[in-house]
Amino acid sequence: MSLDAYRFLILLDDHVTDAAIRDALPVGAPVFVTSLRDANSRGRVLLDETSPDIVLVGCSAYSEAALQVLGQIGQDRPDTPIIVLYEGNPNGFMDPAFKAGAEDLIVLPQPPGQLTFQLQKAISRRKGPSGHSQTTAPMIAVLGPKGGTGKTLTTCNLAVALASAGARPVIVDLDLQFGDIGLALGLHPEKTIFELVTSGGSLDAEKVDSFILDHPSGARALLAPRRPDQAAAITTSFLRQLFEVLRSSHDVVIVDTPPAFSPEVITAIDVASDLCMVGMLDALSLKDTKIGFETLQQMGYRTEDVVLVLNRADSNIGISMADVLRLLGKTPDVMVPSDRAIPRALTSGLTIMEADARSGAARAFVELADIYLESIIGVARTPVSSDLEQPASRRRSLLRRGN
Repeated sequence: MSLDAYRFLILLDDHVTDAAIRDALPVGAPVFVTSLRDANSRGRVLLDETSPDIVLVGCSAYSEAALQVLGQIGQDRPDTPIIVLYEGNPNGFMDPAFKAGAEDLIVLPQPPGQLTFQLQKAISRRKGPSGHSQTTAPMIAVLGPKGGTGKTLTTCNLAVALASAGARPVIVDLDLQFGDIGLALGLHPEKTIFELVTSGGSLDAEKVDSFILDHPSGARALLAPRRPDQAAAITTSFLRQLFEVLRSSHDVVIVDTPPAFSPEVITAIDVASDLCMVGMLDALSLKDTKIGFETLQQMGYRTEDVVLVLNRADSNIGISMADVLRLLGKTPDVMVPSDRAIPRALTSGLTIMEADARSGAARAFVELADIYLESIIGVARTPVSSDLEQPASRRRSLLRRGN
């Protein structure tokens, strides 16, 4: 989705400049910049003069003026997306901003590609092909009835690939007894889903956010409990509430599941908008993958609607893609080749996307991310930036600027 055809109105407080914002907008796009004070005094006249397709409100502290502008624009132009660009920590301002009418809140500074993506997403939500507002983010349940097929590998690399394209993904580690998302991403489990569920009180975006850990790529994760005995505290009713909150505050939720159709996994499947089945090219894994598809069919899901990822897809073990089609009823949507760099990266707490973005495995996960980017902004991925083709250290430096 191109932004060339859209008009932008940028409203700033005294401590925010428009330089970084302009970098994310198309060259030559109609851009009108003024202060929040001007917007508060001229209000409807300013909107009539500029006729913006999207409004950007920049502030660096809790701002009653910004909240007043949000409410006024939301009342006068309810179909115009409003995005708050906030320099600093938005805690305490995020909820009031959303209640006042903000479509999204982005913490500055952001790499231009990520800010561009957020603008595309906001416009798509309001003016997508269906004409309906998309208020709930996609949720992907990553499944696989056999352990060791690479579900966690797939989940982590998918999240990093989506983050590199500018999305804000959050992972939920639903392997409540032996989850490894923290280890795979190099995140220390200071807070987990167990601490969240035992903290008491109701769930809201700000509370849940305080238990989520940030990855340098821009991806986020809610980790599994540290001990298996803590898993019993997480109920299916709690998970349904949690998924609802996460889908309202992130671009996409990715759920890493254990190798079982447990009540927690069935809950994730019921809530998910997308299902991703992960298998490997060996007889035992394919047999279990087939059983997994049959189980989903019994639950009312069609095989063709499930994305199939096949890890170690280049293994020479006498099983052809024709054999896979005959056994599973579909060919893989994404085939991830074997790569010795993957276990080495995992040992270091890195994804293959970070360790070797040029590898065949990394390109496969970018291909997988492309499938879901269509669900997030309604169009196929366009090259937002060339970050993935840069050395890992440089890429991480770029991505950290978005945290």
